[in-house]
Amino acid sequence: MRLLVVCGGTGGHIFPALSFLQRLKSRHPELDATIVVTRRKIESRIIPKEYRTICVDFLPITFSFNFKTAIAITKLFIGTIQSLWIILRWRPRIVVGFGGYATFALVFFGHALGSKTVIHEQNVAAGVANTLLARFADRIAVSFNASKEYFKAYSKKTVYTGNPRCLDLSRVQKEEALAYFGLSQNKFTILVTGGSQGASKINRVFLEAASLIQEQNNFQIIHLSGMSDFNQLRDKYKTTNLSFKLFDFLKEMHYAYSAVDLVIARAGATTLGEIILFGLPAILIPYPFAHQHQMVNAKLLTDCGAAILIKDNELSAATLKKVLLGLLRDEQGINRMRKKYAELSAASVREDLVDLVSSLMG
Repeated sequence: MRLLVVCGGTGGHIFPALSFLQRLKSRHPELDATIVVTRRKIESRIIPKEYRTICVDFLPITFSFNFKTAIAITKLFIGTIQSLWIILRWRPRIVVGFGGYATFALVFFGHALGSKTVIHEQNVAAGVANTLLARFADRIAVSFNASKEYFKAYSKKTVYTGNPRCLDLSRVQKEEALAYFGLSQNKFTILVTGGSQGASKINRVFLEAASLIQEQNNFQIIHLSGMSDFNQLRDKYKTTNLSFKLFDFLKEMHYAYSAVDLVIARAGATTLGEIILFGLPAILIPYPFAHQHQMVNAKLLTDCGAAILIKDNELSAATLKKVLLGLLRDEQGINRMRKKYAELSAASVREDLVDLVSSLMG
């Protein structure tokens, strides 16, 4: 029983894929599973060694022709040949795609050569690869009920499953979570994260804004910086009087979400799903170069009042300072934001992606 799980090379694709695969393998130990991922540095850090992993050479293609675009086109050709070879070599019973450039060729060739195919959309708005693959997929799984709108032509095979990553995270008592980080039980706690690879602009602007209000002394910080900014941020934090815990990467995210009162983040699909799961007030700063996917994601929370939106081109230390001070001084406002999550939880009952795939495996 051969299975291919295909995903792009970011944590937003890989984490849901791993969560799904771990649960599927526990139910079907006989599965011969292979993960196919685009070649980035992050995959070696987060994909367990026990999984067979194949890297394919796809790069994003921009509309302006330059040297990088020429390389990306070459990689596209190479990656497409690699994808066909993988399907011919492994002859999978089923191919499950979690989005990204690698997904299209592998799911398409899998469908053409007789494999059952499932695509999973993490964002609210459908990505390019999944939009093109919808007609070839046996099932379309979506993370948000609102995503069904983007697959109206295929409504009979579209299923709301949620994001598999969220099934891995469970709330712990706030006191236990704060003790895990060695933080105070009596301060307002803020989580800053740019996703699995960090966000340099958020890192820089947040530290500037927090430094401007550090005399308040009523808040503390859990900051996930990503690898590239870690050393620089650590040195800058040490020049302040801020109470902080800084990590380049954190696997135990359920402790972070259980400890905090506010999240400052991009609006990637996995991060958004995690924020919803824990019902956390948020300041969302969508990444502007993601085909507006993150803006659509963010509006799911900002439109109902559970989060505050700051556009990337409007993000500054002064702007963030003003928003932070407003929230730190408005306990009732924070509580209102938490209560808005009840509206989101009233969505229709989701199906289990593992059940969905198991039914196709026969």
